[in-house]
Amino acid sequence: MSIAPGKLWGVGIGPGDSELVTVKAARIIEAADVVAFHSARHGRSISRGVAAPYMRDGQIEEHLVYPVTTETTDHPGGYQGAIDEFYEEAAARLAAHLSAGRDVALLAEGDPLFYSSYMHMHKRLVGTFDVEVIPGVTSVSAASAALKTPLVERDEVFTVLPGTLPAEELTRRLAATDAAAIMKLGRTFPTVVQALTDAGRLDEARYVERASTEGQRVSNVADVDPAAVPYFSMVVVPSPANNVVSHTPLDGNGRVGEVTVVGLGPGADSWTTEEVRRELARATDLVGYVTYLDRVTMRPAQIRHASDNKVESERAAFALDLAKRGKRVVVVSSGDPGVFAMASAVIEVAAEPQWADVPVRVVPGMTAANAVASRVGAPLGHDYAVISLSDRLKPWDVVANRITAAAAADMVIAVYNPASKSRTWQVEKMRDLLLQHRSPQTPVVVGRAVGSDEESVHVVELGDLDPSRIDMRCLLIIGSSQTQLVETGTGRQVFTSRRYP
Repeated sequence: MSIAPGKLWGVGIGPGDSELVTVKAARIIEAADVVAFHSARHGRSISRGVAAPYMRDGQIEEHLVYPVTTETTDHPGGYQGAIDEFYEEAAARLAAHLSAGRDVALLAEGDPLFYSSYMHMHKRLVGTFDVEVIPGVTSVSAASAALKTPLVERDEVFTVLPGTLPAEELTRRLAATDAAAIMKLGRTFPTVVQALTDAGRLDEARYVERASTEGQRVSNVADVDPAAVPYFSMVVVPSPANNVVSHTPLDGNGRVGEVTVVGLGPGADSWTTEEVRRELARATDLVGYVTYLDRVTMRPAQIRHASDNKVESERAAFALDLAKRGKRVVVVSSGDPGVFAMASAVIEVAAEPQWADVPVRVVPGMTAANAVASRVGAPLGHDYAVISLSDRLKPWDVVANRITAAAAADMVIAVYNPASKSRTWQVEKMRDLLLQHRSPQTPVVVGRAVGSDEESVHVVELGDLDPSRIDMRCLLIIGSSQTQLVETGTGRQVFTSRRYP
């Protein structure tokens, strides 16, 4: 008579506290014919210790001992070869019990399908035997509980990272997420600290060791001795909405706050950099022109200070005053904050003695010129000048002289602020000046509201440029003598050669 095969249970036993084992997990551990668990070569199994209160006399124990953990090996296949061979042998041992009709409870710290050794057995046995997985409390949840801090809320993004990633990749991912948990520490801890530093998030990060156990320890990452970090530890970076650092008034110890000037990019949300998103999330106060602030999703407890577009110096002084009172202020610009935007206004005002102690930083954004250029190819492929056609802050004679100089130098020209409701004649004047140095057939790129739902981009010849079709939402790119309109597999594209004939 054939024997019905047994059932494999993947049993999540939680992060370390035996009282965090679920009722179902405890019942299955007690009922199983075989209890299997992993350990390093020292033989001490944390998972068996957690499950011990629920085990009974007479059960078969399968102790699966890793041949290597972090040490070197002389296996011909190296570390991975030794581990793969171990998994195959361990799966065969469990399969023998299952084939003999015995139910096997394979213990998994945390959750069986979350960075667990159980997964390697699961993948090798699930197609052959009846398998059921019992979820467990993860170490991430335990670490959050130890910190007594929420990780994320609303539409924030939470990322779990292994500390074994290269520092550059860790840095990139830390900069791109609202909240993070970094696991697999131990020897990787110095790399993790470097990544946190490079991502500008070291002060936000908290260290949790052996969460939920009697050996639990919580501290600032900067206070941790790298030589004493065990594998069962974690770095947690709560989201800005829940981060103590982000919400502690900077003037609590007599310190002033800071002003960060950021650029959202020219229109599309995807053109806002992750660095800018992080600064927006950390801010206590957002300051800017109302149209630009409307593009920012506000977070709980943030205060918005909107103003007209013609009060740049007053806006800068207001932001600096908020920072002097301990606020983390972000001044919002479109495009790049250093290109006809708020960065120069803020730094000019910040140079006054009354703001001498207020830190000011600038975080770049994609420029409108680059965005428009990308839509048609590479018109900015060689030397180019960037000129604002507005005469509100400088005399028209200065504007005209710069247009003439750039045209005479045969430079491509990116033209910002070409026209407005009160300025309707400058485009025609500019065209006439350019025609003194450029052929009427020179390609001109007209980009309007690029990155928005109302985007339009077209290419005309300089001699046919119609001023009546240009408004404040337009950016113009005037070609040089080397700028060409060509047909490619994409269609009509514009480029400026990087070399002269």
